Amino acid sequence: MTIQVPPQLQPQIAVPQSRLTRYRWIICALLFIAIGINYIDRQMIGILKPTLAAELKWSETDYANIVFWFQCAYAIGFLTFGRIIDKVGVRIGYAMAFTIWTIASIGHGLVTTVTQFAMARFALGLGESGSFPSSLKAVSEWFPQKERALATGIFNAGTAFGPIVTPLLVPAITLAWGWRAAFISIGIVTAFWLIAWVVMYRRPAEHSKVSPAELAYIQSDDSVISAGAPPVKISWVKLLGFRETWAYAAGKFLTDPIWWLYLFWLPDFLGKTYGLDLKSFGPPLIAVYILADVGSVLGGWGSSKQMKLGRSANVSRKTTMLLCALAVTPIVTAQFVSNLWLVVAIIGLAAAAHQAWSANLMTLPSDLFPKEAVASVIGIGGMAGAMGGMLMTTYNGYILEVFKSYQPIFIVAGSMYLVAIVVIHFLTPRLTPVAVERIKAN
Repeated sequence: MTIQVPPQLQPQIAVPQSRLTRYRWIICALLFIAIGINYIDRQMIGILKPTLAAELKWSETDYANIVFWFQCAYAIGFLTFGRIIDKVGVRIGYAMAFTIWTIASIGHGLVTTVTQFAMARFALGLGESGSFPSSLKAVSEWFPQKERALATGIFNAGTAFGPIVTPLLVPAITLAWGWRAAFISIGIVTAFWLIAWVVMYRRPAEHSKVSPAELAYIQSDDSVISAGAPPVKISWVKLLGFRETWAYAAGKFLTDPIWWLYLFWLPDFLGKTYGLDLKSFGPPLIAVYILADVGSVLGGWGSSKQMKLGRSANVSRKTTMLLCALAVTPIVTAQFVSNLWLVVAIIGLAAAAHQAWSANLMTLPSDLFPKEAVASVIGIGGMAGAMGGMLMTTYNGYILEVFKSYQPIFIVAGSMYLVAIVVIHFLTPRLTPVAVERIKAN
């Protein structure tokens, strides 16, 4: 006769618990380095503007046109790469983008005319456009919702880390070997990141360095798309039918151009207003971008901390973004400040607020959409941001050519964030995630 022993009386076998690894933060560090490289390549033109203008005979309008074509390619590529990355995955998509922009960066050192420089800049814009769709999709794959803003803030700090490094490296190389050597050497050295990316990046479920405990933690968030739900193929046309897509795109369209302003025109503003040159740009620019780095991390940490305390994503994100919008407004006075370091503090505060704003704005696609659509939504928003940058670039060139004053430009810079937070709140009053059923039915 067989005696059945009740489960509660059966001996319990201890099952060893998996150690919670933290490989996701190594991935975040890779993303941070890549964004830093991106912005070294991107800011070099601003640092070298006086040198290039003297050798290639640029006017203010010529410079604005070169920046315009970079942003035009960026807009086209952002939309395209967003779709490519959703199809082929982050690992292959980011490697493709990085290869293109590294080759284009080296190509800058081989040009001889303004037109050729604009062509190299166009190619750079195409390659660099894959950076943020890849990074944000990687964050959506590797982090639960409550950590995404912090992870985004950390990798987004690379947008300020790059400009910190650039005034140190580029003038030194240029003064020693010329501006061509600066472009070529930076392009060659940064190609090593591509090797590290291909070797180290996999999806969490496929990665040998991720423990079952960390994988379970990463996959614990089902606020946007439930675990086990079948993948959803989503077209651009469908995504454009959602107010949530337009909220993100509007935020990018209105505020991305302000970061372009700091990146491409801040050295020129400091040179014309305070007499700085290639040898003296360094300390003020580094100070501005150190503040921007701090803002990026604090902005992501702030909303993530609020969510861990139990506040909704809606309250956490929008409260942080409103504070950032208010912190930018003092920049409208920058044109009238005679003290260099006071204006550095004002612009640094605005740059920090922008980065904190961006760390939260860029989490919205992963807050609101299924993972299969995140890169595509980011691509739409990135295209909108680049189009806004194109308009701002044309405006900047005209204002400086005709009025020779940054004041009208700073007025725009100080007001756009307040407009943007109103528009975002109007389009997404509660930041409610888009249900898969709505996408299928749309």
